[in-house]
Amino acid sequence: MADEKVLTNEESVMSPDIFKKTFWRSFPLQACFFYERMQNVGFAYQMIPALKKLYPDKEEASEALKRHLVIFNTTPAIVTFITGVAIAMEEKLKKAKENGEGGDPESVNAVKTALMGPLAGIGDSFFWGTFRIIGAGIGCSLAAQGSILGAILFLLIYNVPHLLVRYFGLKIGYRSGISFLGNMSEGGVIAALSEVAKVLGLVVVGSMCASMVSLASPLVLNIGGAEIVVQDIFDGIISGFLPLALTFGTYKLLQKGFKTTTILWGMIIVGIVGSVLGIL
Repeated sequence: MADEKVLTNEESVMSPDIFKKTFWRSFPLQACFFYERMQNVGFAYQMIPALKKLYPDKEEASEALKRHLVIFNTTPAIVTFITGVAIAMEEKLKKAKENGEGGDPESVNAVKTALMGPLAGIGDSFFWGTFRIIGAGIGCSLAAQGSILGAILFLLIYNVPHLLVRYFGLKIGYRSGISFLGNMSEGGVIAALSEVAKVLGLVVVGSMCASMVSLASPLVLNIGGAEIVVQDIFDGIISGFLPLALTFGTYKLLQKGFKTTTILWGMIIVGIVGSVLGIL
């Protein structure tokens, strides 16, 4: 297999052992997150096995490691692609120095900075905005029925694609380097994937408003001897009108800076008062 040849080439830094170590080290990416440089420590931690192999001299390894302590932030699920690119660039930089050719160490961080934004956009759209929401929707529906499959399916729906992307991202990033993302950008693939993820995420959120948010009015008005069911009026406007209105109302309050605890207490109080008055 082509992939295996790349990873077993003796001249390549990405041996199977280095690959495994780098892959597993990608998981605690945010373990040392702080707002000044965000995920820089976690990213540098990933680079250690490859840098140790590239630079047996401790001073050279230390200098290389310091390069990766600049500010870094992206979606954790896709970070291995950038890691693979960075390792490939470090390897090329080392070979250039050995051959007496000039090499710019700052180009490594320049490429990392250029990649982390676009890839974060894709990663956030798919993993935070799509897989997590789909998994939560299906999982909560089953969990509400008392099924343990709710928790299992939530973990599977989110983590199976996440682990596959994390694993193959490291391979693709190292093997293809910066050309892979360049080809995707030129072909419009990144923009198309981002748009598809946004649309799918919005569809899922819309369906969750109708299936997961429960709000109805039992109020019946008697006008001129005729009974008017208020809920039928809302249903005549649009099915699930009240749950949708509650969702958008909550969203607007969050946009205006209201705390989630304040909104929750408000819902509880309004629900109790509405129930006592027979409105909700």
